[in-house]
Amino acid sequence: MFLPNLILFSVFFSDPQVPQQVLDNKINTAAYERDLAISPDGRDVFFTRQGTDWKDQTIWHLSKLQDGSWTEAKPAPFSGRFRDLEPFFAPDGKRLFFASGRPKPGRTGEDVDIWMVERLPTGWSEPIHLGPAINSEKDEYYPSVTKEGHLYFTSERIGGPGKEDIYRAEYKNGNWLPAKALDTGVNSAYYEFNAYVSPDESLLIFTSYGRADDMGRGDLYMSIRNPAGYWEPAKNMKSVNSADLDYCPFISPDGKTLYYTSEKAGKKNGNIFMLPFETLKFQLINSLTESGTE
Repeated sequence: MFLPNLILFSVFFSDPQVPQQVLDNKINTAAYERDLAISPDGRDVFFTRQGTDWKDQTIWHLSKLQDGSWTEAKPAPFSGRFRDLEPFFAPDGKRLFFASGRPKPGRTGEDVDIWMVERLPTGWSEPIHLGPAINSEKDEYYPSVTKEGHLYFTSERIGGPGKEDIYRAEYKNGNWLPAKALDTGVNSAYYEFNAYVSPDESLLIFTSYGRADDMGRGDLYMSIRNPAGYWEPAKNMKSVNSADLDYCPFISPDGKTLYYTSEKAGKKNGNIFMLPFETLKFQLINSLTESGTE
């Protein structure tokens, strides 16, 4: 299990078979913390810390020392001047993607776009804007990348079936092709956002708000990709969700732990939670293949 010495306590919610733990104050504080990313080797952690203004967002970093202890969290070297959030490592660990409201090359506007930094021998590169195949004049959020380089993200652009949708940009010959909205196994007429895709592109966990089975202000859902390349109708992850906002899913590189952000701790304060994922995944995949969506 990743971050074993960052666990504060165990708590049980709707399903007693799924113990959920909240990370300690190296990450969670009285501020608002959200969207965790762990490097493939497990030695670097990035997350977002949010101020009293929800647009006051900075990506923070901590790393594992040789003795197994963790450094104190500090703002990432590429973050702190602008609104930055939602980091995600490429599966090879050589690039880190994130969303940012920083000034964009060639155009104005305060919308949020997808950027990335590359790992160099001297540290992280300057942020690189991903360009028009990914970014539009509307907001783009929550990048998630497969081992083939295909990029999933949230966008408010026109062209999807709902009010906010999840898009996929195929990576081919060193470039991303224009992004397309996912099919209605994932996207609906409501809000879909913050999608984590597994490196092999077989599994998707995302948040949706407004569906008939939504338990509160936004729930985590899961879908699996069938052999034909389509996403099966998503299933509400009820044993994880609460009456508050549950979002920002991330699965550890070893596939054993699900991390996510929730406001269930009260006072609309975000904390990052974790739970063992393998048993939950088995149960959900069985329910998806047997009965589809509710």
